[in-house]
Amino acid sequence: MNPPLQLSTEVLELRTRHPFRISRKGPEPIRTVLVRIRDADGVEGVGEATPQLFYGETIESVHAALTRYAAVLGHDPFDLEGIDRRMLLALTGNASARAAVSSALHDLVGKRLGVPVYRMWGLDPATIPLSTFTIGIDTPEVIRQKVREAAEYPILKIKLGSDNDLAILEAIRSETDRELRVDANCGWTVKQAVRMLPVLEEFGVTVLEQPLPAEDLDGLAVVTRHSRIPVFVDESCHVAADIPRLAGRVDGVNLKLAKCGSLREAIRLIHTARAHQLMVMVGCMVESSVSITAAAQVTPLVDFVDLDGAALLAEDPWTGATLAAGRLTLPTSPGLGVSPRGQ
Repeated sequence: MNPPLQLSTEVLELRTRHPFRISRKGPEPIRTVLVRIRDADGVEGVGEATPQLFYGETIESVHAALTRYAAVLGHDPFDLEGIDRRMLLALTGNASARAAVSSALHDLVGKRLGVPVYRMWGLDPATIPLSTFTIGIDTPEVIRQKVREAAEYPILKIKLGSDNDLAILEAIRSETDRELRVDANCGWTVKQAVRMLPVLEEFGVTVLEQPLPAEDLDGLAVVTRHSRIPVFVDESCHVAADIPRLAGRVDGVNLKLAKCGSLREAIRLIHTARAHQLMVMVGCMVESSVSITAAAQVTPLVDFVDLDGAALLAEDPWTGATLAAGRLTLPTSPGLGVSPRGQ
């Protein structure tokens, strides 16, 4: 029998071009964990864990979880479903750590087969929707600067849920007439959200994401009933099992690998949402091209894409999927198709 798969890690220190702020937190250091999994023949796959305290993860908890997961990897990288199950039995939660392992395994398997991951699933990258580019909460002056710097992107995602939401929208519309989508990151009450709906319509907003706290599903249903703009949830939806309780309350869900825990769960979530007549967006955290490229593998299956996390960085230590003028281009090399910058 072959020796067991070997897992190793390193911490990536990432920096954004501008301080990145959303409704529930201000700018903070960004540290992710790069995961490498090597098989008996020396073939290596990589993934990235992006811990978020909001979801109960830290750099320290990721490392602790990965120690547990390394012990249950087994010998066969093709045993993707089995490894997913064993990780959950070994330790629940820790979604970003499990997603890093899943991404690394899919990268390894794709390399062993000699095909990109998306080709393993029979997907066509030519069908990927345009991606948004995110404008974080800031002063009107800085907002205008950010909009000018993002001139190549045809769709902007605007972070709201602050004390100066109207000023942010006005600042953006003073610079551009491009399509706008809004993400309030749980920042409003039901009354505030309903009151904002005609304002958002006036400013031409086409999508409203997570206007209320994650657990307020009845409130989300009220907002959706009042809204002519599609209402999506992010923080309210982690895995496929969350979909049934959201059906009829919202119009769509935002899928993120760091929430759902694996590429295989991402596929399940997409098909479950479709079965419940919900639209699907693929989103991201602020992270390197390793995570962005892993998430990008499922983008031919979705309606909306928000994979700008690496584009927000001052310097991305990895290369992979590219985002130019809103168009996401996937690598054609086997596996995820990522590599350290400069190699």
